[in-house]
Amino acid sequence: MIRHCAESVVKTYSYVSSSLPVAERFQPLARQTERVFPNTVTMPEFIIRAGTPEGEIVERNVRAANVSAAQDELRRQGLHIFETRRGAISLRDLLPRSRKVVSTEHFLLFNQELLALVRAGLPIIQSFDIMLERQKNVRFKAVLDDVREKIKSGVSLSDAFGSYGDLFPPIYSTSLRAGERSGDLEGVLKRFLRYQKIIVNLRKRVIAALIYPTVLVTLSMGMVFIMLTYVIPKFAEFYAGFDKELPAFTRLMIAIATGLRSNILLVLAGVAAIVFGMRRWVRTESGRQIWDTFKLKIPLVGGILHRFGIMQFTQSLGTLLSGGTPMVPAIEIASQSVTNQAISTKIAGIVQNVREGDPLWRSLDSTGVISDLAVEMIKVGESTGALTEMLSNVSEFYDEEIEARLSRVVAAIEPIILIVMGGVIAVLLYAFYLPLFQLTSVGQS
Repeated sequence: MIRHCAESVVKTYSYVSSSLPVAERFQPLARQTERVFPNTVTMPEFIIRAGTPEGEIVERNVRAANVSAAQDELRRQGLHIFETRRGAISLRDLLPRSRKVVSTEHFLLFNQELLALVRAGLPIIQSFDIMLERQKNVRFKAVLDDVREKIKSGVSLSDAFGSYGDLFPPIYSTSLRAGERSGDLEGVLKRFLRYQKIIVNLRKRVIAALIYPTVLVTLSMGMVFIMLTYVIPKFAEFYAGFDKELPAFTRLMIAIATGLRSNILLVLAGVAAIVFGMRRWVRTESGRQIWDTFKLKIPLVGGILHRFGIMQFTQSLGTLLSGGTPMVPAIEIASQSVTNQAISTKIAGIVQNVREGDPLWRSLDSTGVISDLAVEMIKVGESTGALTEMLSNVSEFYDEEIEARLSRVVAAIEPIILIVMGGVIAVLLYAFYLPLFQLTSVGQS
């Protein structure tokens, strides 16, 4: 063990003390770190040619989530971007990586701890030191450590988190920036935590409500699968000894069951390919737009998803405006917080109208996705100068309405599932008991 450590120290010294360029000196160390810590966050490198305020042309290597994030980081340093190109691509850059560094619940806990430390009057660097000591998520710890180093080098807290692109919600870095400008970081963190708790609690209620229907559908589909692949082939063997021709419906069911059993691996591979293809298609911009539009038209569920989108927008917009963010950038960021792309795109389209002086309520009314009630409440808020409070009331109203609609949908969907799946099983049983009924009637006659 001691010998191994000594060899590592010697190798490290040889890398650092060599005459190679700085970037090349540390490449072996970076590769060794990636082997030791395979789960740490790695981002692509971009080589940016930029101009300084003094008129010099410099070339910077920047690691960021995407091109825009890399360019934004240099623009914040006062540089003018001339050219951007991708750096050397490693094998790790080609492998799929999860964008989600930490779950929403863990991110909520992190912000609660940060708020407590800020409220106690501790400096940001010292607060990060305390949180890093207790952080067990390796990937999130790597991100927080990098954020700490950026803050230590003079980058603001909002810019440090904003440099990670879509790893964190845009509303977070924007809220932090508003808090830094106003000097009320504690108040901004409180409002963001309130926003995040509302979204998290709603998601938990939706998941809890859907557990029983999901289990019911899964068990019913499993029962149908067993009948098609095991029970029905047994009936087919039983009927094979009869000289009488089976009914057409029974023959059809036997053909389906026999084909499914004989090609079970091919069928499973086809289903997996369809699911994989759908997931890839939904991730494209056009595919997600079509899919999210379709979800809004689903009976019972579409209304809940529509109201959830409105609630996300009004809650995000209210949080940003109360933190001091100007109206136009607040609308742009709040529209990005809406998870349904169809609603998000239409709301983002009002930015130009608001920039030209149109009232917010009229611009939202023209989209056709905001309900009349929400438009009227926003109109009253704009007229009375209490827009942030009215946006909060709108989000609370829709939160309660979503919960009420969700309870009604769950209460209605359970008997619907039982009836549908019971009907499917009854049809299968009828198809294979029908020959017995016919034989019985012939024998009695």
